[in-house]
Amino acid sequence: MDRLKDKVALVTGGGAGIGAATGRIFCAEGAAVVLVDVDGEALESTARSIREEVKGAKVTHYAANVSDAGGAVQAVAHGLKSFGRLDLLVSNAAMRNYSAMADATPEEWRAMLDVNLLGAANYAKAALPELRRSGAGSIVNVSSCYAVTGRKGMGIYDATKAALLAFTRTLACEEAGNGVRANAVCPGSTLTDFHLKRGKAAGKAAAEIKGARSDNSLIGRWASPEEVAWPILWLSSSEASFITGATLMVDGGLSII
Repeated sequence: MDRLKDKVALVTGGGAGIGAATGRIFCAEGAAVVLVDVDGEALESTARSIREEVKGAKVTHYAANVSDAGGAVQAVAHGLKSFGRLDLLVSNAAMRNYSAMADATPEEWRAMLDVNLLGAANYAKAALPELRRSGAGSIVNVSSCYAVTGRKGMGIYDATKAALLAFTRTLACEEAGNGVRANAVCPGSTLTDFHLKRGKAAGKAAAEIKGARSDNSLIGRWASPEEVAWPILWLSSSEASFITGATLMVDGGLSII
């Protein structure tokens, strides 16, 4: 359990879901972790849970909206003050929008771009000096399987996630000479607290929610957040040292149906 021994990671969207699972697994694998999220209460709860579950876990947190470039600089500075270095960045923070393309307003587009694309750009820019100094830096951007396939109802979200793949490829090209790798994972349907709470608000029981995506992948079920976090761990580790600019589909085969 030391695949990230002596490494320091910053994970955005770390208050819940895939980000929280990534922080927990990274700590279990020996990393010190900085969790960033706009929800300060969720951050405190997740950090406390990690300390309870992972003996000796080194985890701190910083509340910030990833659309704030200044907040990104401060979050990195907080990580350096806490742990002295930064080796790994996982950009997972995202927001959703359900407007049809014909109805979406410029304000909706800007809000989504600010978080889902510029958020990753803000943290990459803030973290890169330290990632370069690491000598084996890694960035993993969390995109979506719908970045490469189509559907109705979430066009702005999917467009920002597709842009994130292009951003990742360019980052890989530009930073290879600096010893920094950049890759992306594309999750499929992942059962997080967000979906459970949204379903409950619509009057759906947990069992009904869990069975709702049975035809949405070849595997026939939701992923757990941990099932996305494990591939993020692998791409962040030295086991993936010859992989950069890659897009890893973690979608149960949804994108090939």
